[in-house]
Amino acid sequence: MVPSAAGSVHKAEMSFGVDPTVTGSIASPGAAPNGDVVILPKKALVADTPDEERINRAEKRGRIAAVAPIAPPKDFTAGSVLERQSSLMQPVPDRNGMMTFKQPEIGGEEIRIATAFHPRERKYPDPQVPVMLAELVNNELPDSLATAYAPLKPDFSRRSPFASLLKDSDEAKPARFIPPVPENDHRWARSALPPIVFSDAEQRCLAEGIYFEARGENVKGQAAVAQVILNRVRNPAFPNTICGVVYQNETWRNRCQFSFACDGKRDRINSPSHWRIAQDVAMAVTAGKIWLEGVGSSTHYHAVYVRPRWARSMQRRARIGLHVFYRTYRGGWS
Repeated sequence: MVPSAAGSVHKAEMSFGVDPTVTGSIASPGAAPNGDVVILPKKALVADTPDEERINRAEKRGRIAAVAPIAPPKDFTAGSVLERQSSLMQPVPDRNGMMTFKQPEIGGEEIRIATAFHPRERKYPDPQVPVMLAELVNNELPDSLATAYAPLKPDFSRRSPFASLLKDSDEAKPARFIPPVPENDHRWARSALPPIVFSDAEQRCLAEGIYFEARGENVKGQAAVAQVILNRVRNPAFPNTICGVVYQNETWRNRCQFSFACDGKRDRINSPSHWRIAQDVAMAVTAGKIWLEGVGSSTHYHAVYVRPRWARSMQRRARIGLHVFYRTYRGGWS
């Protein structure tokens, strides 16, 4: 007799003394008649049907094992740390003393520095310009006089972490935006804008020129018109202020520089959304955040449905939307 396993169902077999080949069976649900033991034969009896054939596998399914990788700890976002599957080992103190940690002097920029060296490169929109203009931004260092576009914090992704921690004396100097024109271009094209162009009054004049001349164009077409106006401010042949350029000869009926200024119609801003876009484009181009190489040092443009005579004496640069842009050969009109 052996103890009965809990919850099991045993079939006890008992041998009788008359004929050892004759056996009797007593079914016991987990216990023999005495309650806590079962009776086993001296010799194990082998069933006529093997176990493999008596097992019903029709309803069995394959074993399902779900393996989920261990998520990386919070704030680890660089290098192989992103792909690690287990936690880091705890530091073991040596015999000479316990390990100590010092607060870094980089202002909590550890993760940003580590991410800068990660092979995956992601370009995020510039937080200092509207999302609509983000794809046109090609200059990360705006004009220092653009108060609406304050100087950026040290960019660890483009500078060495060690150089970012050092105080560079050059950073204290105003960084003016100089258009990246070729060496054989006009000399005036490589000059900075006068500081007055960043005033509210001048920015309003530029936004008005964009709004009334190109509000139906996409933002690139509007930026091209703004670049032409600012190129004229740089050019000594035109007034040295934005308002002076936009409203030059406004008293000449239909003979001024920009048709909206002398067409005899009262100019009203009826679309607040287009006006906000014009203001954003005006400041972005003035600050040098956007510079269209195709337009370059162009100082003239016209709509595609007109053929002005002056266009024959100028170099055609690009067509953007419904406007064709021209560069003068000798700095002035021709």
